[in-house]
Amino acid sequence: MFSVSTNQVVKRLLGKKICDYQDDKQAEKIIKAIVKRSKKEKALENLEKAILEQTPNTKCVTVTKSEWNSIMENSIMIRDINNKHTLTLPHVWTCKIWRWPHLKAALELSCISTCEYGFERSLDEICIQPYHYNKIEAPSLPPVLVPKSCEPIPSRDQLPQLNLDGNTIPRNATYVEGMEPQNFGIAETPPPGYMSEDSEAADQDNNSINSPATFSSSDAEMPYQHRVGSTAAFVDAQPVGYSEPLYWCSISYYEMNQRVGETFHASQPSLTVDGFTDPSNAERFCLGLLSNINRNQHVELTRRHVGKGVRLYYIGGEVFAECLGESSIFVQSPNCNKRYGWHPATVVKIPPGCNLKIFNNQEFAALLSQLVNQGFESVYQLTRMCTIRMSFVKGWGAEYRRQTVTATPCWIELHLNGPLQWLDKVLTQMGSPSLPCSSIS
Repeated sequence: MFSVSTNQVVKRLLGKKICDYQDDKQAEKIIKAIVKRSKKEKALENLEKAILEQTPNTKCVTVTKSEWNSIMENSIMIRDINNKHTLTLPHVWTCKIWRWPHLKAALELSCISTCEYGFERSLDEICIQPYHYNKIEAPSLPPVLVPKSCEPIPSRDQLPQLNLDGNTIPRNATYVEGMEPQNFGIAETPPPGYMSEDSEAADQDNNSINSPATFSSSDAEMPYQHRVGSTAAFVDAQPVGYSEPLYWCSISYYEMNQRVGETFHASQPSLTVDGFTDPSNAERFCLGLLSNINRNQHVELTRRHVGKGVRLYYIGGEVFAECLGESSIFVQSPNCNKRYGWHPATVVKIPPGCNLKIFNNQEFAALLSQLVNQGFESVYQLTRMCTIRMSFVKGWGAEYRRQTVTATPCWIELHLNGPLQWLDKVLTQMGSPSLPCSSIS
């Protein structure tokens, strides 16, 4: 039906690549290597049919992991953004060549239900049929219905209480690939402490957040019932929607308790924070370039081991952290901790080669939708969930000599701009907090 020679097949497939794919020679080498190793019956016919007709209606076209590693090691040396050789997953490259030229990672893809060898299935063979994958898009978030500021607000004893003990020590956990998240709820017996030394977050009342509420867009025009204790009153609600910012996060770098360098504003959906020295790259925040006249020898030694550091992805409304270096990274994310049933202050160790989801916009939206009914203070506490701290090489917490993040030699703090801007709009609509504040309070 199709090819009569390898060169003709390669030529036809190459002619169908996405026009703005940047490296023609690289694409040609990949296609040639795939064609030469496609020995299964009708594999090339299926691949050609899929690409020429842009259809998912073919059987899987597969390569084994060992075959692909051999292709990459012996035929094509592909450089990643750290300018190091890397063995990139096969379906990512076929999808880059024939569908999405700006694709960055496997996390952006999900296989269709009829694909037997999709990457997510963790088999030795991986399907490389590009039309057997969909690109994950961020789901739209429903607007939050915000009560007008004139409504009754819960009294002080009904609000979740802040833990202001700055001497408490967060617990530790280690992420293992395949670990199953729990229901999106808080640990039953949380340890004391929150966001380490400066108590920048709060213990949530279990009853207030264990049953997230969601709203449909049709709810936005309707009044809703707001309950305070046993009384109920109907009030008007203003819908406040979420919008994506120009920069999805801002990253600040610290050495011990001292901030170093300028804030990095992330515009790309994939970026690395590493220990190298590239001075200007939208996809890299290079810590090795930053100087500090107060840097001691211990900090200097630790910085040398940051290496490839961490890759951060913002995909489909979710944030992932992947440890690229040879040393673990340590993450404190209240949103992630809530998903796994840990106390919000827990510091999670991510070993080399592992990746962990550290924030989810939909989970955050569910919490916001519920806590908005409990008043200004409850909503304001969610600002702490929009901050993520991450140390390199050295951990902190109960199992480590360093008990606070500011005792670690080098660490970063991420501020998630989309959720923070959403909270700002919600808080502005809500007006002032109900709790009084005076010069003697």
